[in-house]
Amino acid sequence: EVQLVEFGGGSVQAGGSLRLTCEVSGETYCMAWFRQVPGREREGVAGIRERDRLALYADSVKGRFLISKDNSKNILSLQMDILRPEDTAMYYCAAADWCRASEMLFQKTYPYWGQGTQVNVSS
Repeated sequence: EVQLVEFGGGSVQAGGSLRLTCEVSGETYCMAWFRQVPGREREGVAGIRERDRLALYADSVKGRFLISKDNSKNILSLQMDILRPEDTAMYYCAAADWCRASEMLFQKTYPYWGQGTQVNVSS
């Protein structure tokens, strides 16, 4: 059983930065960050396949967010720079035992989820 715990959410002004981390217990193959605002579907933000570190990003965050995995500590991170008010959401860490690269940002790929951490970006 994989368990995930997110840290690092908070409030920041537009243009600022935050770093989210997810502590992982168990073996994983693909991991990702998703976000959700009330009334909208959960959106895949960034995903990483661990064996080759292939990373995918949503168009809305390309060039601003960076996903990484420290396998020695089993910690997934999301560095978020140049934050915008529209980045405000609950952010979730997700993990899977296997994935297709083309589906790394799909919710259905991930059976394991963290509890979420809130990010608020003010203008």
